[in-house]
Amino acid sequence: MKRMLLLLVGATFSLLVKAQTISKVVVGNTGAFEKVTFDVGEYVMLNLSKEGSIISWGIDHYLGQMENYQDKLDPYNGRVEYYGPNDNEAFRGKIKYMGRTYITYYASYDYEILRGKVKSIGNITLDYNQSFEDEAFRGNLKNIGQSAVTWYPSSENAALAGKLKSIGNTTLTYYPSFEDKAFRGKIKSIDRTSFTYYSSLERIEYRGAMKTGSTIIFANGIKYYVK
Repeated sequence: MKRMLLLLVGATFSLLVKAQTISKVVVGNTGAFEKVTFDVGEYVMLNLSKEGSIISWGIDHYLGQMENYQDKLDPYNGRVEYYGPNDNEAFRGKIKYMGRTYITYYASYDYEILRGKVKSIGNITLDYNQSFEDEAFRGNLKNIGQSAVTWYPSSENAALAGKLKSIGNTTLTYYPSFEDKAFRGKIKSIDRTSFTYYSSLERIEYRGAMKTGSTIIFANGIKYYVK
């Protein structure tokens, strides 16, 4: 009986820990970072901006069946609780629980640049670049759990500055501003996957469209979606 109880507790803990994971990182058509999506369990996805604000959330009914290329989420009618008027002013009114997932924020007594940003999503902690960092990425995500997040600095080529450079061991590169105008600034590579695009000399309906590569890339345990 004791053994069965321990196994049950262990299985429950394992499910709770597994519930909060990075589902995907979304990069737009121009190479700009759009959001990082967290799977918080019960098919619920939570979208976070690079500055640490919750953009949206909802149910992904395609999860585990096929790719949600439209990036569409349906309303979540489960448990959503908010911080109340007696909580710290930096996070009152913000989401506290989404299903079983507890969400915390940096408080009013933290550094000004951190106040109100999401601090943790379940078992995943988040950290951000401070105000003394390069202007191209100050306030942006610096760590997602154990994965370091880096950004191209303002000293880089204009088409690269401020864009996502790496998450953990995965590096992203972009076409610089001196490349063809149809694809300058767009994703050039994610990890070992390269991308090419139709140039401004191609037929007008093709210009800037992806020529080689894939909209979905799996690299080091994280899915990248190039819209």
